[in-house]
Amino acid sequence: MSPVRTASIRARAGMALALLALSWPGLATAGPPDNTTIPPAPANTTGRWSVTPLHGTAAANAVLMRAISLVGTPYVWGGTSPDGGFDCSGLVNYVFRDMLDLRLPRTSRELAEVEGPRISLDDLQTGDLIFFGADGQISHVGIYVGEGRFIHAPRTGSVVRLEKIDTPYWLARYSGARRVIDP
Repeated sequence: MSPVRTASIRARAGMALALLALSWPGLATAGPPDNTTIPPAPANTTGRWSVTPLHGTAAANAVLMRAISLVGTPYVWGGTSPDGGFDCSGLVNYVFRDMLDLRLPRTSRELAEVEGPRISLDDLQTGDLIFFGADGQISHVGIYVGEGRFIHAPRTGSVVRLEKIDTPYWLARYSGARRVIDP
């Protein structure tokens, strides 16, 4: 089987896993199995592939897949990598840098200041940054993945996980969203 066909099959399998995680609540918070890995991109032996920046749906899907692959990674305050763990903004920064080569501000407060359209709760799209806080202060950020769920690194002693945004806890703290992926 050709490397391109193998990569295509792996990509479809990954998308199926993501959809399963979104639709099956127990799987969404349990984390990936220990043997889950991100398939490597096929080697470019011909030199004919061009690198095209991702935009719109392709970029959002890349962010979604990478974020879901990190479910189960330990929360570490100040953490910025899968090996060392993540805090909330470290997770966001890692995913967007890794998948889109997009450099974002480091803290949740700085991320909330990023230029771009503010998004209402009803208009969220996959890849939007969603912010939480109290008294006008942003203290937490996550990545919206669709179906009313977001992925984030919640707190010390926890792991990166999927959550439903429509719970009383998160709704009471919802402070808005930003779209950073070009349509």
